[in-house]
Amino acid sequence: MPRDLTGLLTPSSIAVVGASATPGKIGHALFSNVAAFPGPVYGVNPSRSQILGRPCVPTVDDLPEPVALAIIAVPPADALRSLAACGRKGIRNAVVITAGFKEQGGEGIERERELVRIASQYGMNVLGPNSFGLISPRAGLNATFAPRGAFAGAIAFISQSGALGSAVLDWAWQNEVGLSFFVSLGNKAVLTETDFLPALARDRETVVIAAYLEGIEDGPEFVRIAGEVTREKPVLVLKAGATEVGARAASSHTGALAGSDRAYGAAFRRGGVLRVRSVEELLEAAVALSEQPLPRGRRLGIVSNAGGPAILAADAAAEQGLAVPPLSPPTVRSLAERFPTASTANPVDILADASADGFRDAVDLVLSDPGVDMGLVLTAPHPILTFAELARILAASHRKHGKPAVASFLAGELGEEAEKTLRAAGIPAYFEPARAVRALATLARYREIRDRPLPVRPPPAADRARVRVLLASGGPRLGVESLGLLAAYGIPIARGGLARSADEAAALAQDLGERVVLKVVAPEIVHKSDVGGVRIGVPAHEVRGAYREMVGLAPAVGVYVQELLPPGQEVIAGIVRDPTFGALVMFGLGGVFVEALGDVAFALAPLSAPEAEELVRGIRAFPLLAGARGRPPVYLAGLVAAVERISHLAAEFPEIAELDVNPILCYPDRVVAVDLRVTVSGAEGLPWGRGQP
Repeated sequence: MPRDLTGLLTPSSIAVVGASATPGKIGHALFSNVAAFPGPVYGVNPSRSQILGRPCVPTVDDLPEPVALAIIAVPPADALRSLAACGRKGIRNAVVITAGFKEQGGEGIERERELVRIASQYGMNVLGPNSFGLISPRAGLNATFAPRGAFAGAIAFISQSGALGSAVLDWAWQNEVGLSFFVSLGNKAVLTETDFLPALARDRETVVIAAYLEGIEDGPEFVRIAGEVTREKPVLVLKAGATEVGARAASSHTGALAGSDRAYGAAFRRGGVLRVRSVEELLEAAVALSEQPLPRGRRLGIVSNAGGPAILAADAAAEQGLAVPPLSPPTVRSLAERFPTASTANPVDILADASADGFRDAVDLVLSDPGVDMGLVLTAPHPILTFAELARILAASHRKHGKPAVASFLAGELGEEAEKTLRAAGIPAYFEPARAVRALATLARYREIRDRPLPVRPPPAADRARVRVLLASGGPRLGVESLGLLAAYGIPIARGGLARSADEAAALAQDLGERVVLKVVAPEIVHKSDVGGVRIGVPAHEVRGAYREMVGLAPAVGVYVQELLPPGQEVIAGIVRDPTFGALVMFGLGGVFVEALGDVAFALAPLSAPEAEELVRGIRAFPLLAGARGRPPVYLAGLVAAVERISHLAAEFPEIAELDVNPILCYPDRVVAVDLRVTVSGAEGLPWGRGQP
């Protein structure tokens, strides 16, 4: 069940442990902010009976009531004793400002474990430790030591960095952007971002949830909760630390190409989270989502009095996946009548001498076009048109048409009147056209996330008993001899078999055709082709001799004899385990191209059929599969089905640590898996051979 965070986010009474009457101390700055809370506030300080007109008691035990929220800002050892005293007092919500826990290592790690134990013992919601605090503007609560609080508004902001949170608070204050809540997570010892998402989703005043995160504790639970929340409210995340996971020795292409950033990207897509790449983008997207309606589609209409910026906006739209379509014939005729010398294509350039009335007519015509879902108005400074006039025009058109509309005013300063008009109308304004387009693209992306159908991921028919036998039969590494893993899940594989003698190899070859492929089966050889462990097109009568030569390359189990298939488009599909989010499925071009080009896409397992197709279409080289430049298209339905089934294999057998199906040969009428490499994990989830029996 979701935690009840009501007493934390909107408390009725507060105690500050470590309140100070000495200016310059954190306890004084914190208590000065909290003292403005309209409800009961108590200081806890053995040296004072009153601070800033609020009563002060020596200890938590001396509080006259079990307050709804305790804020703790005393040294680490005292913080633990105070937290335990809060638990005994019946206080169920606490913010621990104090640092000196796991972020310092050593004894700090043990202190944080004790904090978690206390919170669990008393059933407490604990924010922090090492937290900058929280702000609930509607409740009149600023439980931080920031110099200023926040206006009440529609954006909930969660931050894992106190410094970044403080900067965002300052930006929001200066730009008059309101917040519904501000939450500094700190070390996330007890409460994490996953706990706050449902609470913020239930809050009627919160329209957008924005977060800065450096890591996620429970990946699967975050994805599940985010998937529910984002169907109601947008969730924006700026994820720091986009580095590859280098600690694990990858034994497959998939493992080598996977990394923490790819895993987070796949998780955010699964959960419907809108990922941003900068603080600027996070704030601008949050403002746009909180103020603008969602568009019906991705079609953008542009009105400008400057040709160059309009071209830049059109380029940005293409980069963001927005369409800048031709306007309807009636709209074009009306524009041509009103502006006989202007460009009536989209973007509409009404030229530099356009008057306020001209802008009004052009914006109305473009926004009323049935083929336009959203609008962008661009203008450069001009002596016959003030920004204040244009702001009023855009505000009126926005109210009239109900479509998303943003402005790009290419000026260093808009003027107080223009800014006030745009802010009152909920219209964001940007200097850079690309930033305006990016904000509109975010609206379109969220509309698609909110409206996407719920995925259905039924497990396919499969011989799971056969898979268990194969995984248990070969030790830590399995190769082409285990293609039956795929066949058990209904994935077509090339005909062949494992030969343990030259005679067996020759007998297999007779049943497979005049020429065959030979692959040495030796666990020590990772890349068989690099050492001559793969021979293609061997005549059946030469198989015995080839077998004897190949088994001499390394201690070998035998040689896999396989049918020789005609050339086809090679792709790769794979599985890797991410420590945070679990099984990831990878897809890309196969053969030698996978690591050379790195053109791969990842998704969380398992996949529905539409999700598998989205993964396949997600690589840059997809046009090669679709039949670019006269090439025959591959059998997309069969390829998608194979990827979907591999994803279920990953989800149902967690002992598969890594897996490559490379290549899968794709033809116009079929797909065939040709080779396989698997790393099997032990009972504790670690690959065999790394300290496991």
